[in-house]
Amino acid sequence: MAAGEWETPARDGMREPESVRTVAVVGTGLIGGGWAAHFLRMGYDVVAHDPAPDAPDGLNALVDRAWPAVERLGLADGARRDRLSFTGSLPEAVSVADFVQESVPERLDTKVRVLAAIDAAAPRGVVVASSTSGFAMTDMQTACRTPGRFVVGHPFNPPYLIPLVEVVGGRATDPATVAWAGRFYRHTGKTPLTLDRELPGFIANRLQEALWREVLHMVAAGEATVGQVDTAIAHGPGLRWALLGPCLTSHLAGGPGGMAHMLDQFGPGLLDPLTRLDAPELTDELYERMVTGSAEAAGGRSVAELVAERDAFLIDLLLLLERHTRRWGRRAEPTAPSPYPADARPEDAFPKEA
Repeated sequence: MAAGEWETPARDGMREPESVRTVAVVGTGLIGGGWAAHFLRMGYDVVAHDPAPDAPDGLNALVDRAWPAVERLGLADGARRDRLSFTGSLPEAVSVADFVQESVPERLDTKVRVLAAIDAAAPRGVVVASSTSGFAMTDMQTACRTPGRFVVGHPFNPPYLIPLVEVVGGRATDPATVAWAGRFYRHTGKTPLTLDRELPGFIANRLQEALWREVLHMVAAGEATVGQVDTAIAHGPGLRWALLGPCLTSHLAGGPGGMAHMLDQFGPGLLDPLTRLDAPELTDELYERMVTGSAEAAGGRSVAELVAERDAFLIDLLLLLERHTRRWGRRAEPTAPSPYPADARPEDAFPKEA
């Protein structure tokens, strides 16, 4: 089948994003389970599938852990924990779905096989999104008979809290599918970022990787510890990035002249960069420094304790940003309708002490 050709155009039978009632989640690990919690919070029926024998217990445990956080964010009308069901049959899960979110392990052969199976069982016109963190949809949709309805919907962990989802189609994806997915994610309270074209790792992961490479270089060279790196970001540029992103931050750094002055003043320095973007060798010594340093930075807190603290902080930050947006207006392109209560306050993110 040639690229761009399929038996039935994706838009045939496609319902309005706002009329979706049932979401199938295929793959229920950390990402898939997080998606399940998000869709439950937004009032959908969620039918989950994963072939692993312990998948139902793992999914229920994940949703149970996430539920206090999503309750503090605010539940949509009709949102209930018991609207989650599980089936061991992939065809059974997707055959009743109005939308499918695939989150199986990140192996290309697995993605190709599972997407083809979803394609064979999902109703006509149902859009299917993959949570892949790096594969191109062009490579994943090769075995699908209706590849036009497949799109990447890449979330950030945890999906039930982080608004961003990167949306991009493959060579055979119908443009209507990409537009539909953006509308649907926006309707569920997400902030969809639609990419103009496929690129390895999408946008946010590539930016994260550039920073991560420099972190490894600095730790490997003994220039900084893990704790120093995290302190530098969390108490410095990370706070500005949460509001402005790196480009607007640089624009402000240029003073009245803005980005133009910034580039005129500091652009020549790019010829003699401070950073080393080539990946360093992951030696045993560097590995040990990273592992030991991370344990020290955790300060005796377990992963579960850190996750709970992170979730509470993110809720507080999201509510604060939402309050700021209501006061000052949108910072950039209009994003999703607010998933937060109209009278939400940052302090509401944390339960009151007895």
